[in-house]
Amino acid sequence: MAPFARRRTRVLLGIVVLLAVLAPLALWLRTSSLVAVERVSVTGIDGSQAAEVKRALTSAGRDMTTLDVREDALLSAVAAYPVVRSLRTETDFPHGLRIVVNAHEPVAALRSGGGLTAVAADGTLLRGTATRGLPIVAIGGRRGAHRLRRGEALGAVRLMAAAPRALRARVTRVYRGPRGLTTTMDDGPKLYFGGAAQSGAKWGAAAQVLASSTSRGAAYVDLRIPGRPVAGGLQPRSSESQAPL
Repeated sequence: MAPFARRRTRVLLGIVVLLAVLAPLALWLRTSSLVAVERVSVTGIDGSQAAEVKRALTSAGRDMTTLDVREDALLSAVAAYPVVRSLRTETDFPHGLRIVVNAHEPVAALRSGGGLTAVAADGTLLRGTATRGLPIVAIGGRRGAHRLRRGEALGAVRLMAAAPRALRARVTRVYRGPRGLTTTMDDGPKLYFGGAAQSGAKWGAAAQVLASSTSRGAAYVDLRIPGRPVAGGLQPRSSESQAPL
């Protein structure tokens, strides 16, 4: 065997021996208390379930090491909280773990029987999430165990998701009326949307009409054709009192 070939063989054998020694060491270190998670910070979630979610993630995280973070186990720990959409983790070697929660935002409250269930923009049912202040969707719809599947109720939820936050906060109820999807508002007119299509354009038209002084006192705003919104039911303005002669 040529000297070069012999040297190459010795190098390869050395690498194999080194890997044989280091592999068990790496496996041991991966689960060693030397890199055990001791500090867990959880961000990205607030609301009524935030404290419970943080406790569950902190407990699960402390059973891991910074070399062996199992996001599937973390997600399993908060499976009972549908408000958690996904997680992102970062380690601070050797003992720190940061967990960022990507949480669903409730955009409406679905009426079912005598109760209300918060619902996210994609139809995910956020059981256990507070519903106070959310617009109520008073439309029945087909649903699975965890989310709305289809139908006008899902369309109403998506309509609410498309609303500017300031306007959504004023909506009290969404229902199916003679002119399709209709909203009632605090201190404002009814809004006729027809269907959920072109939701963004319809809300844009609604914002413009409601901001105009000429629509004050309107009973409704018809947004079914977003390029031609119509404010109706306007009360006649009282004539200015004449100054005495």
